[in-house]
Amino acid sequence: MKIHEYQAKELLKKYNIPIQDGVICESENKLESAIQEASRLFNTKNYVIKAQIHAGGRGKGGGVKFCTSAEKAQVEGKKILGMQLVTPQTGPEGQKVRKVMVAQAMDIASEYYVAITLDRSAGRDVIMASTEGGMDIEEVAAHTPEKIIRVWVDPAVGFQPFQARQIAFRLGFEPAIIKQAIPLLMNLYQCYKETDASLAEVNPLIVTTQNQLVALDAKFNFDSNALCRHSDIVAMRDIYEEDPTEVEAGKYNLNYIKLDGNVGCMVNGAGLAMATMDIIKLNGGEPANFLDVGGGANVETVKNGFKIILSDPNVKAVLINIFGGIVRCDRVANGIIEAVKDLDLSVPVVVRLEGTNADLAKSLLENAKLAIIPATSLADAAEKVVQAATGGSN
Repeated sequence: MKIHEYQAKELLKKYNIPIQDGVICESENKLESAIQEASRLFNTKNYVIKAQIHAGGRGKGGGVKFCTSAEKAQVEGKKILGMQLVTPQTGPEGQKVRKVMVAQAMDIASEYYVAITLDRSAGRDVIMASTEGGMDIEEVAAHTPEKIIRVWVDPAVGFQPFQARQIAFRLGFEPAIIKQAIPLLMNLYQCYKETDASLAEVNPLIVTTQNQLVALDAKFNFDSNALCRHSDIVAMRDIYEEDPTEVEAGKYNLNYIKLDGNVGCMVNGAGLAMATMDIIKLNGGEPANFLDVGGGANVETVKNGFKIILSDPNVKAVLINIFGGIVRCDRVANGIIEAVKDLDLSVPVVVRLEGTNADLAKSLLENAKLAIIPATSLADAAEKVVQAATGGSN
């Protein structure tokens, strides 16, 4: 799960990390009062209007504007609110801006990058830092990887002050900034661990002309499996920033991720789902989604899965690939029959069922006399569904 910049800064503030603060505004009618409140809180006539979407690169798309007066801030705020903001991370379709932050302007002397995530290859958290703050860190990593400092955390002892001091020295901080950097880095790691974050990123971390270390921007991702422990973070969820189909699938406890292909997939088990998508591609097709119906698939689960898949207009054929271990194949077959009857499907459906009660399931499908294409193996299913999706041209 992701959250907005202003929400990430609220978390940082709780952990005593200095931030660029601001006032949130969700409508043009409230923009003037938000600017006035920012002026009062920060005692300034300079503002930064920042679009709040779950994507980086907002400045490149025109979603961040520095304004030297309240009048200019209001003009820019109105432009940004409601715009379809396109950044390198949103794709060409962009993302609608529903909130802006009227932030305090800060005098920047230098910019840095700091992030914490799990290094899966090492099995340890890693703190990354760079003097190339404010830039595309992916570009820095690709072309000048030596500019990224990496410090790994031993899970037995945790992040230690000497490691924070090491990072601060390697970033070239002056002594006065080092004194600020050590507790900031320690507090950032504590925030990362206690919130079950999968990523905590401050980019840029700035040194102001007043010699203060401040988080100018922040980004957090959270482990969805741990959200049951964090009702306060769950409350920060913004479903408008998520794919509406994935949100709908979540209501039915379906694991769904939309892709760009034309072959809909309904599978039980993440590993089998990945293998199914791979073999579709090997046969020249492109998966339209990842959909794992889980081990408790029943009539309603299958029907809802069909609805989710077919809500994508790009889907030209559907492959159902179920291995009956926990779930019985006959239950899945009944779900397929009900779905095909109720939903009046207009695309070909290829079905491959193996495992518990597979023979009974096949019998149910045959007796239902529906336009379902049976498959005897995964390879056979993939070949048939790709042919069906391409009109038999493959």
